[in-house]
Amino acid sequence: MNWIFLILGGLCEIGFTTCLGKAKDATGTGQWLWYGAFVVFLFASMGLLIKATQTLPLGTAYAVWTGIGAVGTVLMGIIFFKEPADFWRIFFIFTLIASIVGLKAVSSH
Repeated sequence: MNWIFLILGGLCEIGFTTCLGKAKDATGTGQWLWYGAFVVFLFASMGLLIKATQTLPLGTAYAVWTGIGAVGTVLMGIIFFKEPADFWRIFFIFTLIASIVGLKAVSSH
């Protein structure tokens, strides 16, 4: 169950970084709504990480949490913010994913 909390926390990390990007492009009330959503996602992400680390190894949980956030944020940047998607960027996203899967595999033993 705590792996589910950890994955949800990583997804919330993608949420709060995406809100930062949207707030940067917004003005007025819209900008403050994006910042408000940022705070909500931030607290949810941290709370889920805290819950997950009650039974999962801290180093593994943190690496997986940040990895989900990093990969997701890069993908959101490519899809929604028109950031470049060149070979090396995609290559290193896949190496990061492989590392996350590897950490999950070794922490299961």
